[in-house]
Amino acid sequence: MSMLNTSTVSHPASFLLVGIPGLEATQFWIAFPFCIMYAIAVVGNITILFIIKIEPSLHEPMYLFLAMLAITDVVLSTSTLPKMLGIFWLDSREIGFRACLTQMFFVHAFSTVESGVLMAMALDRFIAICYPLRHSSILSIPVTMAIGSLVLTRGVLLVSPLSILVRRLPFCGHRLISHSYCEHMAVVKLVCGNVRANIIYGLFMGFMVVGFDVLVISVSYAMILRTVMRLPSTEARLKAVSTCASHTCVILAFYFPALFTLLTHRFGHHIPHHLHIMVANLYLLLPPMLNPIVYGIRTRQIQDRVIHLFQLRGI
Repeated sequence: MSMLNTSTVSHPASFLLVGIPGLEATQFWIAFPFCIMYAIAVVGNITILFIIKIEPSLHEPMYLFLAMLAITDVVLSTSTLPKMLGIFWLDSREIGFRACLTQMFFVHAFSTVESGVLMAMALDRFIAICYPLRHSSILSIPVTMAIGSLVLTRGVLLVSPLSILVRRLPFCGHRLISHSYCEHMAVVKLVCGNVRANIIYGLFMGFMVVGFDVLVISVSYAMILRTVMRLPSTEARLKAVSTCASHTCVILAFYFPALFTLLTHRFGHHIPHHLHIMVANLYLLLPPMLNPIVYGIRTRQIQDRVIHLFQLRGI
């Protein structure tokens, strides 16, 4: 009977999230800019979705991918920020075991989805600039929706094993997660068993997603740059480059903190822990906040529609 008990995997009923280790005294005030960023992200992305939905002229691949990005951003930020604010303001640090695994799944799955959508948007710009006459035939609406479905499926299939691997590991009563949300490696550090499979699969998934998507994005923009340099006039070159400038800003805002977080968990032991957690938090807040601002400013059709809506309401 004792052997049966020792072979049973032990899970705590709940975990305790620290917040930002080392900054517990000041995280009450840190929560205010986080809350503002979250509000901008939710309002901005919902506005983008609403405008794309009501404006028939925006029912094109570029804007459909933008709508997918907006949905992903809302899910990604909402899966962490409300609980994070509860920790910072109310000291509500406890999170159930299943709720923690659910949050972990949503964070990593929709981070993967966001990377896939950014890759799809780069491909859309590549086809639009390099093959403008064939753009509508190559990227039709059904093809665009199929790409979105594949990106979502990829995220779910790649991240699901993480939750399965964590569920089969013993925690031996360890409950304190040194993080603001249930990030995979932060949870795995509490395990008292062999976590080699989790570490290997986490690295494999991270480098496969980021490596493949960044490679496709880089090749797409290299081909775009080559095509733009062949355009006859400076005005035409500037116009082509300006259509990609907003996408480039979004890509940099997403991948830099993503790579920093991924590599710091495994190799950056000399980096202050509070700095790592702050970047990890901003990774889930900064792109969702910037995306609607950048695309709203850089995309004339969306900008005009927003101004028109405000004028109708007398604002």
